[in-house]
Amino acid sequence: MTAPVPTAESTSPQTAPSVGGDAPWWRPTGTRVLQVAAALVALQLLVRGVVAARGYYYWDDLILTGRAGTMSLLSPEFLLYDHDGHFMPAAFLVAGIANTLAPYQWALPALILVILQALASLAVLRLLVVLLGRRPSLLIPLALYLFSPLTLPAFAWWAAGLNALPMQIGLAAVAADAVLLCRTGRARYAWSALAVFVASLLFFEKAVLVPVVAFAVVALAYRVDGHRKPLRAALVRGRRLWAWSAVVVAGWAAVYALVVTPSPGERTPEMTVELIRHSNYRGLFPTLLGGPWRWDRWPPSPPWAVPPEALVVVAALAVLACVAGTLAWKRRVGWVWIATAAYVLASETAMVIARSSPDTTYELGQTLRYLTDSAVVVAIALALVLRAPTRDRWSGRRSGPRTAGVVSVLVAAFVASSLWSTATFVARWEDNPTVDYLARAKASLAANADAPMLDQPVSIWVLLPVAYPHNMAGSVFAALPDRPEFAPSTPVLRKMDDSGDIVDAQVSWVRAIGEGPVPGCGYRVTDATTVLPLDGPLAGWEWAVQLNYLASRDGEIEVGLAEGEPVTVPVRAGLNTAYVSLDGGGPGVRVRTLDPELSLCVGVGPVGAVVPKP
Repeated sequence: MTAPVPTAESTSPQTAPSVGGDAPWWRPTGTRVLQVAAALVALQLLVRGVVAARGYYYWDDLILTGRAGTMSLLSPEFLLYDHDGHFMPAAFLVAGIANTLAPYQWALPALILVILQALASLAVLRLLVVLLGRRPSLLIPLALYLFSPLTLPAFAWWAAGLNALPMQIGLAAVAADAVLLCRTGRARYAWSALAVFVASLLFFEKAVLVPVVAFAVVALAYRVDGHRKPLRAALVRGRRLWAWSAVVVAGWAAVYALVVTPSPGERTPEMTVELIRHSNYRGLFPTLLGGPWRWDRWPPSPPWAVPPEALVVVAALAVLACVAGTLAWKRRVGWVWIATAAYVLASETAMVIARSSPDTTYELGQTLRYLTDSAVVVAIALALVLRAPTRDRWSGRRSGPRTAGVVSVLVAAFVASSLWSTATFVARWEDNPTVDYLARAKASLAANADAPMLDQPVSIWVLLPVAYPHNMAGSVFAALPDRPEFAPSTPVLRKMDDSGDIVDAQVSWVRAIGEGPVPGCGYRVTDATTVLPLDGPLAGWEWAVQLNYLASRDGEIEVGLAEGEPVTVPVRAGLNTAYVSLDGGGPGVRVRTLDPELSLCVGVGPVGAVVPKP
């Protein structure tokens, strides 16, 4: 028989003997510890609530809401989508539901972020109680997780939060259930852990590591408790959970392989080393002291950490001192730090493989969102270290008011440092051009709903062209109820400028349809295809064509470039103008009527880009 994991209470008491009295006022009771922990969670949620309220939609958020406005929320096309290498059907569904209930109303995404953060924080608190009992030392890793700026950038960005927060919930909840399963043998912990694992995996593909971390937590708990065969004990006692997790991973991997097309980046050894160095020395390490204190940003990019050089040096030394000090203080904790370093390195390796390219800047690692789940792992590591027995040369020393006071000061200093970093982050995060752009765009669209608009890219300060086709206004604003239709043609040409205002527009004269051969008509168009030659060839691109026509009756025509797919354009009887958006190129424009009884005369007109009228 394999011995179960000892309880945290059995390996370390909740209170220590008093020195010179019966009431150890510096070491609160278990109930008081939970009260303080609950107060810390409440304070974190208050702070994060302010962060969420001061935020807004950004980049991928617009892609998620845009897709939700153009597709059925339960369709495979919507849910099973390769989003820049991410497989996240549950995140799409949550974003879609929020967008359906309140299109571009930030209050609902902000509320979702805070709710997910509350679940993650409570899951981490539960895990720490499972590992340490209700002793005061659990407040140290709890405060580290709750207030570390390491989790801040992913929380503030809705699309990233829909990945990161369920991942954090999964890491903490499944690890706690795994420890309880191995401690008690009760099957219900295996099934609850499996359910949370499946849910987190549907939000973020990186959650495939959740059962790996849970296994490591159980094995390391056995290790620090002095079990002779920790790996075997963890494997045997938790075999039900590990077996079903393997089945889930196998099924998920088959779907993932069908949906996601891997696109490994281009990298050099120098780039790899620098990205990892920046991720650690200027990213991860300063956050463990409450840094980075300062952030920079080049809109539309997200903020990244720019810690002072002094903080970088102090943080690196503090990490080394923490590892060396705990190795000297506690027994059997070496593998805890090795496992923690392995997890961080795995996260950084995934970032390098998936996101590096010749244009990648080293600040990518300083955005912190690729390491955000490491906050849970570091908190677990600290808990396991605190759980481990003290070495003999330290075992006779009792902690007293002075030790407790020092720890309290350090925790308070960390929280204060983290809150300052949070405040400076919010100041940079608020520098978001999307806020004013969307506000003006919604008002302008509502005021110009009388005629269709040609689809067009939104401002490059909101979404860059690399997001195509999701950067098109027809996608971004699809969910708005009060707007014009986005169509391939319109009788009234308007354009949305970079501020979000809709202005009158015209077609620039890159090329021109000349005078036709029919006197008083130009080019006569019937149900046989007529080619309107241009005064020069067009390169393959998206072009606007101004058709000045005289129609014999209402009807529809088909218009296309010589090299490109045609579109259907409605026409009205009489002398009118149609503005048509076409993809392609070539020396002419092809036109034909879709009704044998309809005929048109087409005159001179420009072909080019849509530009605001002067």
